[in-house]
Amino acid sequence: MTRLSGLFALSLLACATLSDPGRGGDEPQPGFNSLFNGKDLTGWKYYKEKLDGKTETADKRFTVENGIIVANEGKGIKDLYTQSAFNKDFILRLEFRASLKSDSGVYVRGPQLQVRDYIRRKERPQLKKFKNDDWNELEIIVKGGVVTAAVNGKKLGPQDTLELTVKNGEPAAQVNGKAVDVNKIEVSRGAIAKCYCNGEFLEDMPVPTKSGQGVGLQAETGKFEFRRIRIREVP
Repeated sequence: MTRLSGLFALSLLACATLSDPGRGGDEPQPGFNSLFNGKDLTGWKYYKEKLDGKTETADKRFTVENGIIVANEGKGIKDLYTQSAFNKDFILRLEFRASLKSDSGVYVRGPQLQVRDYIRRKERPQLKKFKNDDWNELEIIVKGGVVTAAVNGKKLGPQDTLELTVKNGEPAAQVNGKAVDVNKIEVSRGAIAKCYCNGEFLEDMPVPTKSGQGVGLQAETGKFEFRRIRIREVP
């Protein structure tokens, strides 16, 4: 093979790789471990069945096609989980593509983040970067030891200031300078999953500090696709 023809062949290979829509399941990212190899469901389970080497579940609710995990519409809600549980703090990143008005979810230690075709379902109007019929990135940052507070059942945000004082044995409290009933205050310490879509905030979701469940994907309404599922545990 001449040098010129060799370069031409390499160019064709590079173009084919870049144009392959299935790339993304196995693309590495520094510091992250891939949860999906882009070829099959190794490392995942469907209820009690381990799916190592398989490209679909028995009922075909989840299939692997062109480097993508496809959650297909069917009867009832079905869930796919990683075989491993992640009990340290972690950052989970994945990309999803939603069909028209489809409904899915991502499970984190049990609780579910609703992941949907938000805009066409008229949900999450704050998402200005959401792309219809295209790939969107979901980032979930799980951190333990987070203190949260609520007054009258309403969670306080980072913009709020809660002050507690004790005078002559009597407790008193203020939120943003306004007196509140101390009996209506709830303070807890646990794990929180901070969720973002394309870098835009979705919600803070309380999750267990530890759980035997791994990361889960849901098949519910419409066709939903997932790729580039990767995680980085934080010591």
